[in-house]
Amino acid sequence: MRVARRKQRTANIGIFGVGFHKYWPQFDGLLDEMKHKLDVFVDRVKCEQVQVTCLGIVDDAPSAYAALPQLKAADLDLVFCDMLTYATSASFAAIMRGLDVPLVLVALQPLKALDYSQASTYMQLCNDDLCAVPEFTGVAIRMGKQPPPVILGTLHDDPVANAEITKWCDIAKVLHDLTRARIGHFGHPIEHMLDMQTDQTALTAAFGCHIVQTEADELLELEQTVTADEIEAKKVQILDLFDTPDPKSDPITEKLTEADLQVAARVAVALDKFVDTHNLDGLAYYYEGQENSPTRELVTNLIVGNSLLTAAGFPMCGESDLKTCITMMIMDRLDIGGSFAEFHPIDFSEGFVLVGHDGPHHINIAEGKPVLRSLSKYHGKPGSGASVEFKIKEGPITMLSLSVTAAGRFKFIVAEGESVRGPIPPTGNTNTRGSFRPDVRTFLKRWVAEGPTHHFALGVGHEAQTIQEIAKILELECAVVTPPQTNTA
Repeated sequence: MRVARRKQRTANIGIFGVGFHKYWPQFDGLLDEMKHKLDVFVDRVKCEQVQVTCLGIVDDAPSAYAALPQLKAADLDLVFCDMLTYATSASFAAIMRGLDVPLVLVALQPLKALDYSQASTYMQLCNDDLCAVPEFTGVAIRMGKQPPPVILGTLHDDPVANAEITKWCDIAKVLHDLTRARIGHFGHPIEHMLDMQTDQTALTAAFGCHIVQTEADELLELEQTVTADEIEAKKVQILDLFDTPDPKSDPITEKLTEADLQVAARVAVALDKFVDTHNLDGLAYYYEGQENSPTRELVTNLIVGNSLLTAAGFPMCGESDLKTCITMMIMDRLDIGGSFAEFHPIDFSEGFVLVGHDGPHHINIAEGKPVLRSLSKYHGKPGSGASVEFKIKEGPITMLSLSVTAAGRFKFIVAEGESVRGPIPPTGNTNTRGSFRPDVRTFLKRWVAEGPTHHFALGVGHEAQTIQEIAKILELECAVVTPPQTNTA
């Protein structure tokens, strides 16, 4: 079973085509052919479950200046410029200069190759998608802009181009939610975790999200409204999703108790109500409460509810880690998961490092059915109760950490690796056997040298290149620690 998303991924995408106005009276039917090409591309983008605003064909400077305010008024996350045939850069310059969202050039010619025995100027113009690309990128650089990325290929039956269209639509979905997100926060970082301290104004400045300050007492108040029927329904959902095996080697674990299941379900229902009450898109928290108090029982039993929400596209971070909440949201909107993780012991015999954590996890990317165990204590923290155990799907994985430089700037740190087959510790925590190139010692030395926080988001697939593109858009430094690998998401 998969946990369904609370809200579907989406984005607002603008599209305009470009051509050269002098061609239309010279070649009968060419303008209609270009309009058809544009329609094909628009339909392809709509297949990505996004909202599309198409402005038609821009073919000279006046139409470019007229299109700019329409694009700016459409609340867009990304714009595709469809290079239908050759176009002068005047059809592009005003838009490139005035847009404050990413712009991607798309050059998809209808034919894989010209029929040289039957070639004509008309046929060339219909397939001249590349012709103006260097002019456009060169003008962008002269205007002090980064050269826009380019999708090159054919309009039909081109899996490489289709994958790039999907990638840019996924990036737009990240930007759509990141810039509008309401991320809840209550409590404080664990006192001695200095890397967890986060300037909330800086988060808004860098990503656009708003941090909503909430209180643990509000969650406690909502818990008191939970009904017996709501608890029973949540227990059914939990037992459908999780296995509850007998304990193994760890003496602080036992088979999930009915009492722990009852508490976990009650708290999970309260957490759902809390999220809805504050209209949140994510939550970072850490709170202890007084010993033997209802607050302590509540805030130390969020793990199961957190994991259900994280799998539903609502990133949850323990230890008050707002920065990792951001990276988990990025991974989730790329549809690659995004589980809460840190480094655990190294296996020098087989050359991997365990990556995992206690607390909230993205159970939709688990290898097999995730496990619930009752723990008599949470190491390093107060409380006891139900805890989640699983490993990430075997195959390619990506790690993303959000750190802060000495200058106070946010920084992405990224690595690609493999989740490899093998047993994990039966401790009621997630653990994945992470294998990284060139070898585990070298990788870990390179990773820590970049100044990460000790937490990161862990997802499936190899997506370092996509995350680098997001970093460019956000104007953030991005360090990719591992050598490039083939994207096999």
